[in-house]
Amino acid sequence: MKLLKLSLVIMAAALVTLGLSEMSYALHSGGTAYCEACHTMHNSLGGVTVRKGGAPDIGVSYLLKGSDQSSTCLNCHASSSATPGGITIMTYPVLAGSPPVQRSPGGDFAWIAKSYGTAGTQNPGYTHGHNINAIDYGLPSGTPLATAAPGGTYLQANLHCTSCHNPHSNSRIIGNPVTSGTRVQPTLGGTAYGPITGSGSYAGSGTNALPSAAAPLGVYRLLGDVNYLPVSYSGGPRFVNPPPVAVAPSTYNQTESTNEVRVAYGSGMSEWCYNCHPSILNSASGSGATHIHPAGAGALLSQNANMSGTTTTYAAIYNAYKSSGNLSGLQANAYTSLVPYEEGSNDLTVIGPHASNTHPIYSTTGPYLGTENAQCLSCHRAHASGFPQATRWYNNYQFITLAGGVWPGATANSSSNYMPQLDYQAAMYDHSASLFGAAGFQRALCNKCHGKD
Repeated sequence: MKLLKLSLVIMAAALVTLGLSEMSYALHSGGTAYCEACHTMHNSLGGVTVRKGGAPDIGVSYLLKGSDQSSTCLNCHASSSATPGGITIMTYPVLAGSPPVQRSPGGDFAWIAKSYGTAGTQNPGYTHGHNINAIDYGLPSGTPLATAAPGGTYLQANLHCTSCHNPHSNSRIIGNPVTSGTRVQPTLGGTAYGPITGSGSYAGSGTNALPSAAAPLGVYRLLGDVNYLPVSYSGGPRFVNPPPVAVAPSTYNQTESTNEVRVAYGSGMSEWCYNCHPSILNSASGSGATHIHPAGAGALLSQNANMSGTTTTYAAIYNAYKSSGNLSGLQANAYTSLVPYEEGSNDLTVIGPHASNTHPIYSTTGPYLGTENAQCLSCHRAHASGFPQATRWYNNYQFITLAGGVWPGATANSSSNYMPQLDYQAAMYDHSASLFGAAGFQRALCNKCHGKD
């Protein structure tokens, strides 16, 4: 089984190396892929066993090609490649002494298997993200962060890629702007809709088509729609909010040492996260009653930031903030993928052109619509990161850069992060520490919106 699984991973990596970086994009095409990509009817192909689960020649639940749902996904979405690229969301095998390789916006699941500090106790891997169950890939590799979703009831024992992504999605977008009337799911005896013709993850970006009634597109990243619940989780919580509206550039998995990847988040991301984390969402800025950071449609960056008694808005701080003590920035070059925000728009013609993988660091336009808001992914990565709670930067120490404008590392400041410097750099997606000034001493990037340093 291990030999076959590694062969599949190597094959996937080879295909990416050959330039087929959008293999999964074409495979899923916004909806259900061809069945034999994930399932096997007889656990045999050309007389050779597809995989072995338990006793020889015995298949596994749901006729999957992996030992479980996530392992089946990772057969294509994991890679041993030495460079980031394509559809990969996990570096495998996870090697001691080497940081995870992949730089997709959601993060590399290999971080969950990377622990740091004495006996891995100061910065344990299980705190680094969603602890999916992928037996063939050694996940989870340690004690899960929680037995259920923080602020919710979704059990970790049932957590798979398919908990968030619907591999059999028939949800489609049939118009723009994307509203409840244009995001539909066919039902028995209901209205007839056109077939899904492509992925909605790239709609309106570059030359990618916009949805129409005749040629609908799938929802962003095949995320579960209203009433979604995997068949493997009987009795679990069904989703109550629809997928977010967002647009990614067609090429999105790359080092960000010179060019940042900007995913144009439109609307609904935090509300969608609410499906599993209902007690955490607080979309009303300044409510204070729940003592939870505002996120969602109500957490507008146009609101008063109460900075030094002025009427300065969070958006104004975001646009001006360059580094600790430096508020000389301009809106025209304010955006950073390290602190993305949601634009508060569901119009793909508005947000689509903002999706890019070629913008130089800190050179894309910051908030200007007046509808932008903080969202869950402003601070967290969807899959995993090198830092506790899957944050985009290290929050458990005063500084994220040291004197001289360098990233911390185990050899430079073991009390700050317990991570080797190369791992820290990888977790920061290869951004240069000097981005925050040659002097160093950059504080947490909460200040990109709050400017308290």
